[in-house]
Amino acid sequence: MLASKEEIKIQQAVVHILDSALGMPVLSDTLLDCGSDFSDFLKSHIFKIDSSDEIKNCSFTEESSVFPLVEEWNSEKFLEVSQKIAGELYTIMNQNIEIPAADLLVVEYAMEKHNYLALLKMNYKTSYTHLTNSDPWGNNNDIIKQKAILPGETQKLTEAALIDLMAPQYVRLVEKKYDVNGVKTNYFSQCFLKCKGSLSSKTKLAIVNKAVTEVQKKYFHDSEQFEVQMETKSILNQEFSEQGGLEVPVVIDKIFKEHPQMKEEVQEKLEKYNLTEATIEPQNPLTTKKFTKQHLMTDTGIELKIPMEEYNNKDKIEFITNPDGTISVLIKNIGSIESK
Repeated sequence: MLASKEEIKIQQAVVHILDSALGMPVLSDTLLDCGSDFSDFLKSHIFKIDSSDEIKNCSFTEESSVFPLVEEWNSEKFLEVSQKIAGELYTIMNQNIEIPAADLLVVEYAMEKHNYLALLKMNYKTSYTHLTNSDPWGNNNDIIKQKAILPGETQKLTEAALIDLMAPQYVRLVEKKYDVNGVKTNYFSQCFLKCKGSLSSKTKLAIVNKAVTEVQKKYFHDSEQFEVQMETKSILNQEFSEQGGLEVPVVIDKIFKEHPQMKEEVQEKLEKYNLTEATIEPQNPLTTKKFTKQHLMTDTGIELKIPMEEYNNKDKIEFITNPDGTISVLIKNIGSIESK
């Protein structure tokens, strides 16, 4: 994982306009001027993708039309190759109206002595801007709707690919499903790049978390749910804090150590995704942030946000089940309280 976007060195870049409403792609014959500001724009998007836990590690299949274009990479043919890649993508977009119009930024860049190719699909955003018209009576300022605004540096691209040109058979990508012939499809990998690969770290974690929650809801009474879910979150947070990731079989053993039947049902759910023996190692702290706090809501409307280190400290907080079945929360040793 890159430590910062400054490790990225932009070599050359081009933009192709892929707007289905135009009826044909508008392919550029010249390179972009990658000045410092625009270079930072490109670096920000590449860095965001490279460090994302939504990224998938894939490899091209024999049916791919893109792989032959990058297999024998030649920087001098950058424009020609980028145009062919853009043409492949536009054909798919033109056949499926649900895929949003976009500009395709093709970028060659260097990182850690490797050359890479980035395919950044910049889906259009709609926004407003001003327009000034001058006439003999003065200036006429107006507000107009602009339908081809590109995502800013802080925005996340939903479809993009990074290819190591020293090992071009492999591609790392992020993508979003759109309707293709009436079916929600990962068109970017399946139809455009034609590559196959594993689930992203974020998706793996979501599947494991969902499987555990479903089984717990099946077997535990509603009054017990908050306690078992808090304990599960505590176990996951501890694994991320101490190990930097989690080994699925180890975590499932810890969560269901006294419930073998539940453990078996969770494993059956995870077998469908080949995750029973998986290791999940998220790169981005935002992916695991939700496990660092307990967020509780009572039936009386009181909200509690408890840092996990405090939740695990019995000298700081205690949950007490009363004889009538209600629950009391005792918060201990408070030095001061602020109103926010």
